[in-house]
Amino acid sequence: MNYRGPFRVRIDEKPHPKIEHPEDAIVKVLRSCICGSDLHIYHGMVPDTRVGTTFGHEFVGVVEEIGPEVTKLKVGDKVIVPFNISCGKCAFCKQELYGNCHESNPQATAVGGIFGYSHTAGGFDGGQAEYARVPYANVGPTIIPEGMDLDDAVLLTDVVPTGYQAAEMGGIKLGDTVVVFGAGPIGIMAAKCAWLFGAGRVIVIDNVNYRLEFAKNYSQCEAYNYEEIGDPVEFLKKATDWLGADVCIDAVGCEAGGQGMQTITGRKLMLQAGSATALQWAINSVKKGGIVSIVGVYGPTGNLVPIGNVVNKGITIRANQASVKRLLPRLIEHVQAGRLNPKGIITHRIPLENVAEAYRIFSDKLDNCIKTVLIPPTVRT
Repeated sequence: MNYRGPFRVRIDEKPHPKIEHPEDAIVKVLRSCICGSDLHIYHGMVPDTRVGTTFGHEFVGVVEEIGPEVTKLKVGDKVIVPFNISCGKCAFCKQELYGNCHESNPQATAVGGIFGYSHTAGGFDGGQAEYARVPYANVGPTIIPEGMDLDDAVLLTDVVPTGYQAAEMGGIKLGDTVVVFGAGPIGIMAAKCAWLFGAGRVIVIDNVNYRLEFAKNYSQCEAYNYEEIGDPVEFLKKATDWLGADVCIDAVGCEAGGQGMQTITGRKLMLQAGSATALQWAINSVKKGGIVSIVGVYGPTGNLVPIGNVVNKGITIRANQASVKRLLPRLIEHVQAGRLNPKGIITHRIPLENVAEAYRIFSDKLDNCIKTVLIPPTVRT
């Protein structure tokens, strides 16, 4: 696919990717996904998203070619490709902070390289294509276990690790009440994973009823429409004996609705790095001494958030891009044991050639869309 500007993507012919570094691999894509984070760049919310970029940070494929220094893969291997591009050798990779690699995106001070996510994340083309170049092929790609469904595997590139790390960063203890803001794929997965850490009660907040119904069924949680419950913060305080939730997870990020001033300044006028409504609700809904976990995507500049409440309530905030490589062994085990069913959130499988329509369906929340998988033509023939 080829980005042509906000709300405009199309199929186009681009040169076949080539080995550019001795540790590169070329992967023939078998599955790729459209992520809620892709909608941020599709909507023009992410700086330095250049015309001609190929999106797609969630993909799996088969190794077609390897550079002369690639030793961990061979041609023909089917691989999960983490959305993080990580060198494996820098100070941060050595701490297993693979989303903060210091080498894959050297012009940034925060995030590491990400496939298909604007030049603020390194300018790498992504996997919503027939072929993709994968740097540092000795580090990120993980061989898909024998017998694993490709639809399960592709969701291990981002959705499952991000949802799992959202719950992990919450420090959930046995019996905790966990509130997840956002019933997109990440929020639904975070709610599901909260049970793995011992949550006693899980609540999801959104304003799209079909997503809330899906969350209730898939994640076995409570789900409420914020447009129907009055002030969400007051509702959640009342639901928790006026103490607040033990853990709140922001799985929405910069395009949250629900508050006029945030929407106008963050999404319409872009005077801040997106609308921080979900983060504000999380801070105000969590108990004193509680934990707010942030996996929703925000821009690199400031946001209007109630930092005074963070200080005065003694809140711990934990946030990051998921360290996919660190989490994959554990998550593969969860999938193989049947504790997680990633492919269960897929609602749409669409040919790559119809990517423009796929983005429209997902962006406009049509046809009860939760998660879309794109299938390249080379896989279908």
